[in-house]
Amino acid sequence: MASTERDQGKQAATGRFEGRRILVTGGSRGLGEHVVRLLLSEGARVATCARKPEPLEALRSSLVSPDALFARPLDVAAPELLERFVDDAASALGGLDGVVACAGGARGRGIAEATAQDWSATWEMNVGHVARLVATGAPHLRTAGGGPIVVVASVSGWKPGPQAQYGAAKAAQIHMVSSLARELATDGIRVNAVSPGSMLIPGKRWDRMRRENPSAFDRFRAEFPGGELVRPEEVADVIAFLLSDASRAVTGVNLPVDKGQNAPTPEGY
Repeated sequence: MASTERDQGKQAATGRFEGRRILVTGGSRGLGEHVVRLLLSEGARVATCARKPEPLEALRSSLVSPDALFARPLDVAAPELLERFVDDAASALGGLDGVVACAGGARGRGIAEATAQDWSATWEMNVGHVARLVATGAPHLRTAGGGPIVVVASVSGWKPGPQAQYGAAKAAQIHMVSSLARELATDGIRVNAVSPGSMLIPGKRWDRMRRENPSAFDRFRAEFPGGELVRPEEVADVIAFLLSDASRAVTGVNLPVDKGQNAPTPEGY
């Protein structure tokens, strides 16, 4: 992010989100954690969830103002747990002014190996999760007079690469955004997607490749015109823009944050 202090969640609030109440799914690690810390650093109160309690506790313990964070471990693919979390978060924060669907993922390998369960699980983690999050969160935004919803999709949603179940789910998210933006506009609710390119996140796939197979990583870097992968803090800044009043006329868009990336994986098109 812009500073070490922000990374640690210790920067004084700038006021951009002062008093705002924002829910972020998948906020304990990677991009989601960057989003949560950025929002907190700029004055928001934030609710977030993740599958495991330990990363959530680590996040909370690192904050100067832990009371500004409402956190709960849960699987976003479990409908009743996600819906209860949204309602409980709104109750704890006193309402909701914004929602970010950041949780997601994929299961299975190529089409010859992926099972029906892999396709179903990938769909639920992404499309089902977003549908239930929006359905449950929208009434709270409506009560607050409207607000933004941001869905974290992927370049894989329109730039083909393996595995197909992940790309198909992300493409569905992008279509959902354009449809939901029209459906919810009369309630003052804006719905947009951000499609990150391949992000260099410590401990994740591309970081492991960089450390364990530098030659393969260098070949992958050639998919980026500038030779550098996307950093999660760069994506978090764009998400914050779509949550802010500066984007009040923006809805129904899919905004790539990919540094002009070509193929979404080292395997190419």
